[in-house]
Amino acid sequence: MKLVLASESRYRAEVLRQLRVPFVQVTSNHPEETIANEPPKARAQRLAIEKAEAVAKTIDYPALIIGSDQVASINDELLSKPGTVEKAKQQLAKSSGQNGHFYTGCCVYNTTNQQSFSAVDTVTVKFRTLTQEEIAAYIKQDNPLDCAGSFKIEALGIALMEEVRSNDPTSLVGLGLINLCNLLKKHNFNPIIHTN
Repeated sequence: MKLVLASESRYRAEVLRQLRVPFVQVTSNHPEETIANEPPKARAQRLAIEKAEAVAKTIDYPALIIGSDQVASINDELLSKPGTVEKAKQQLAKSSGQNGHFYTGCCVYNTTNQQSFSAVDTVTVKFRTLTQEEIAAYIKQDNPLDCAGSFKIEALGIALMEEVRSNDPTSLVGLGLINLCNLLKKHNFNPIIHTN
């Protein structure tokens, strides 16, 4: 059984490498459609499942496919990947002094029996009160334009935080390894035993 990460994200790949198991990356190209009034947690789980299932349709070998999605919100407003410096500044200004909620959905889909298991982890982040100068300097240094919420927790973004509450610190990077290990075990794949 091959392990397949249904994402081209370098951040998720870096996190997955912590388990020291061989894997390949296959982009899902699944459209992230919005469903009206869908709660962020439900959206994260649905998209993780849909991404894994989309990749399953493109491969013809036995595999465990890992789908993952992260949805961020501040005051019930969804935060996407900013894409531009201006949008990143706006997101961090809105986040200043606020609690942000990051929902990381994970799904493991088995191509041999079409069985899947999924879970969602929630991380609550308390942002420090940030000045415009801090926001601009941070964005210039970390360039978080491809990150939901406009920060990289694994880099300088930690300096924006007052507090992080989580059951799994890897979830904030976009792939929760505790949930992932539990889901893999449900498919009889133990990362410790399968480690090279």
